[in-house]
Amino acid sequence: MAVRATMSRFPMDPDAQEGSGLPWGVTVTPFATKDENGNSPVYGSDGHLLPRCENCWAYFNTYCELEQWAWNCSLCGTLNGLTSEAITRYSQPQSCAEMMSSFIDLELPVEGSEGEAMQARPVYVAAIDLSSSEEFLELIKSSLLAALEALGPGALFGLATFSHKIGLYDVQGPVPVVKNVFVPADSDASLPIELEDVMPLLSFLAPVETCKDRIASALETLKPTTSWERTTTAGQGLDGLLLGGRGFGVAMEALFNYLGSEYGNTFALARVFAFLSGPPDYGAGQLDTRRYGEQYASKGEDADRALLPEQTPFYKDLAAVAVQAGVCVDIFAVTNEYTDLASLKFLSIESGGSLFLYSNTDDSTLPQDMYRMLSRPYAFGCILRLRTSSEFRPGNSYGHFFPDPQYENVQHIICCDSYVTYAYDFDFANTTGFSRHTSEPPMLQIAFQYTVVVPPDELSTPGSVSASRPKHSLKRRLRIRTLQYLSAQNSSELYDSVDPEVVLSVLVHKVILASLEQGVREGRMLLHDWLVILIAQYNDAYKLLQYRNGSSATAHVDVAFSQCPQLQPLPRLVFALLRNPLLRFHEEGVHPDYRIYLQCLFSALEPSSLHRAVYPVLTSYSTPDKQAYPRHSLSRAALITSGSPIFFLDAFTTLIVFYSSTADPTLPYPPPHDCLLRTTINKLKHERSITPKLLFIQGGQDDATAFENYLIEEQDVEGSGLTSVMGFVSFLEDITRSVLEYMK
Repeated sequence: MAVRATMSRFPMDPDAQEGSGLPWGVTVTPFATKDENGNSPVYGSDGHLLPRCENCWAYFNTYCELEQWAWNCSLCGTLNGLTSEAITRYSQPQSCAEMMSSFIDLELPVEGSEGEAMQARPVYVAAIDLSSSEEFLELIKSSLLAALEALGPGALFGLATFSHKIGLYDVQGPVPVVKNVFVPADSDASLPIELEDVMPLLSFLAPVETCKDRIASALETLKPTTSWERTTTAGQGLDGLLLGGRGFGVAMEALFNYLGSEYGNTFALARVFAFLSGPPDYGAGQLDTRRYGEQYASKGEDADRALLPEQTPFYKDLAAVAVQAGVCVDIFAVTNEYTDLASLKFLSIESGGSLFLYSNTDDSTLPQDMYRMLSRPYAFGCILRLRTSSEFRPGNSYGHFFPDPQYENVQHIICCDSYVTYAYDFDFANTTGFSRHTSEPPMLQIAFQYTVVVPPDELSTPGSVSASRPKHSLKRRLRIRTLQYLSAQNSSELYDSVDPEVVLSVLVHKVILASLEQGVREGRMLLHDWLVILIAQYNDAYKLLQYRNGSSATAHVDVAFSQCPQLQPLPRLVFALLRNPLLRFHEEGVHPDYRIYLQCLFSALEPSSLHRAVYPVLTSYSTPDKQAYPRHSLSRAALITSGSPIFFLDAFTTLIVFYSSTADPTLPYPPPHDCLLRTTINKLKHERSITPKLLFIQGGQDDATAFENYLIEEQDVEGSGLTSVMGFVSFLEDITRSVLEYMK
């Protein structure tokens, strides 16, 4: 569990927080195997016996004062009694995890033993769009074959298709059998028959280890729905225009109900992979994609605002059904037509799934992404709870979860891997803040309860073959991290303790929220104004504003944070974020679905990855085996002045190796497989949550546009209007003018 704070020293009181101009919060990566410093938790058992405070329900931890019969809660100060069992347990402190570390992972008892092995079988269902092309289906087939290789023994797999009908495949016999049920065309009608009556669930869900070849055979039979089939079913609209054919909403609702009936019996987690080649346009949940063209043409309504909210609550309501059924939904959209991901995204983000967007089938990384996603460990049925000491409290929480309808600051996460990150911001509970004279520093406790599927131990002797199928078992665990912070005595202590990557994370969450509620223009203005206020507060705190000849027109403002290295990256990060498609205007050619995809991606990334996605890392090499400089600014000037022949750019989703046009022709191109540069690339690809695209560009010979587009410091951006030809320097001049205006 990695936890990073925007400031390692917390503000002393509300005035100090307000006066700093900085967001106050943390990012949490609960299923990360190590903390932010690389330390692993101390493992233990009997998590259900861990004492809890009777006032605030915080867990006992190493910061609590322990007496012979009682303990003081480190979060709220309440004195709690100890049971005789706990007294015996704590008389030997080295025998229990919670006495040895503030970062612990404890086993919890799993209820019920019979049927547990059955319940532990993870279930995967592929739902494939047949209202598509041959190329789309070929990509999905290869992606699912990659997925089958990643699935461990014990997994159950179901194959379903959707168009104007839903198809269920039984692959457990010698020949794949498909049974179809037609989707009603009405936008408010559900299926006339339950899927359980079409095919029993246990006929649909096949064991991967015995049926892999049959599943592959079934995939080979998939064919796109012909236009003739769709015409006769869906009917024709005005002027013979073909209507409908992709009954995605009905298919999802039917699948959740189908799987939900066995939640807790047959399985503890189901993942549905929904493969879409375009917008749902048939039956319940169909989306009107004409709004894209109309809003784009309309001068009366802000297109950036009109295309961000969902057009129907259907998919948000359906996400609640998925959560109830224990189903996590991953959406893979392979399309360049407007699909209205703004409406569809709730299915994935609220169920703990992912949203992927691929603009075409040719260079799609979908097979690699599927394999990568299913190969890494994940937890499911998770509950995340954050508690604070009494002087402050959590404000907003951000991330892909389902908030508990009853308890504050409790999030339910259907599925969570080691990359997924959540964020919180804090408010003071009163005007006093953290008292200067108290010995009780600010405390934070994060509890993460989760389940993992543990493969069977290889108990059988070598050479013997077990007749029975290997039984996977469920383990329920409780991971707790308790952190103690210092409070800053003055502004410079506060500024010196800033973590710019975490500040960026919290800012990204805030501007996404603002743009969803009020439009992209509002999100941009919020970011611009935040930087202006931060610079003004910083100049005021350090008494840096100098007026020459008494005139504000010639005043010198320190926009580069020259007195505080920790703040220096922030102007560049804000500039880059304003240049990012996340916040660029509709009329600049940003596709609304791509914007939604970036919102979903950015709001789940841990801070270092987000930093790369917003402001890529540019490194130079003198040869493929020797690094020259570890970091450059993103400008042509940096390239020219460095004199290096090879540049490597890491933009998180894209990796680019660029050979300058002046590079020595004897340097090997592309870089050899055993060189330092390739080793670095392979390491980055291995550690990444998604598969980055790798490009090699030879300056002077290849089209270098893909690389040059990342050199953003020579492209202008300002808080309100569109881009022009100036860059980062003029951005700082604009910020300087705004700071002077603000400080008048």
